[in-house]
Amino acid sequence: MINIFDFQKKKASGEKITMVTCYDYTSAALVDKTGIDCILVGDSLAMTMHGFDTTVNATPDMMALHTAAVSRGARDKFIVGDLPFMSYRRSLSDNMDAVYKIMQAGAHSVKLEGAAGNAGFIQHLVESGVPVMGHIGLTPQFVHQLGGYHVQGKTDESAKRLMEEARALQRAGCFALVLECVPTPLAAEITRELKIATIGIGAGPDTDGQVLVFQDLLGLNTDFRPKFVKNFLNGAELVTGALEEYNQAVKKRTFPDAEHSFGAKKLAKSA
Repeated sequence: MINIFDFQKKKASGEKITMVTCYDYTSAALVDKTGIDCILVGDSLAMTMHGFDTTVNATPDMMALHTAAVSRGARDKFIVGDLPFMSYRRSLSDNMDAVYKIMQAGAHSVKLEGAAGNAGFIQHLVESGVPVMGHIGLTPQFVHQLGGYHVQGKTDESAKRLMEEARALQRAGCFALVLECVPTPLAAEITRELKIATIGIGAGPDTDGQVLVFQDLLGLNTDFRPKFVKNFLNGAELVTGALEEYNQAVKKRTFPDAEHSFGAKKLAKSA
């Protein structure tokens, strides 16, 4: 299993970092059998696993529940747990309680969105022994303030702001940084500027690593296909095909057959 220092080592050597977002024991156990470096238990689970329209509905208890399931399935992966909406913008006591829940559930680090107003808390976490991953660009928890899911950093002013945020998060003590939906040239510039590793999603090929959601890369979300997602499998078609095959087998009485039934002796007839 990699640790926080391996992120910088991989950056220095030019070896790409791979991260996948997943939320349950079964998915995590499959990821654990691969060479993928780390798992993000993202607050996107509010949408992917619970059917909400945004990530705003995720809670610390929800995140802890899924983090615990993932940690039981992926025992050889570095796990990052998202701090959900507003869970790190309250009192220090409430903020630390949210972090405590997620770390106790099995995360090796936490991730939070944005830089403004977070530097002091990040420093406190790092000094308390909690590794922190930052996240800038399109920050889904700010969807209402951003007016939707749009690429960030397209103007000179917004690009300068993102660069300043990246530097601030590095100074605060983040060991890595997610860049989401950022123009490729800007993501490349931020990556060159920072000593810490960058993980891109919709940020082009020049970041130090990439992250995709488990369901997206397997093609399980048929009604969600943003530009940055590549389906490495037509999972929805395969899964629905298998379900329909089961449906037909039962209705045609071909399942269960002798191979899938127990061969107990017939009961003796009563006198």
